Amino acid sequence: MLIIGVGIDVAEIERFGESIRRTPQLAERLFLESELLLPSGERRGTASLAARFAAKEALAKALGAPAGLRWTDAEVWVEDSGRPRLRVSGTVAERAAELGVRAWHVSLSHDAGVASAVVIAEG
Repeated sequence: MLIIGVGIDVAEIERFGESIRRTPQLAERLFLESELLLPSGERRGTASLAARFAAKEALAKALGAPAGLRWTDAEVWVEDSGRPRLRVSGTVAERAAELGVRAWHVSLSHDAGVASAVVIAEG
């Protein structure tokens, strides 16, 4: 295993929620529908979305934060076991391929008003 990059990010949940409420189209620019909605069809909670946003920021940092990455080219999803995962496409997949990324490791958390994420890009 070769670690190509590591990223970490935190997001203040209330501040993130205020941004989404103030600019409703922001959610659609940041997330795929599958990230916005629970399997039941209900909208995901603010803390969960803030953690997903932190994961996308951490992912960009793990890739060296190049310009031109699209938020919706990275999808944060959760296995039935509860393990968070990343699925990449487009601009994110292209950058990952350039660097030789073969696998992703992601951890999400939210507590005490803060959401956080760590992403490891493995080659």
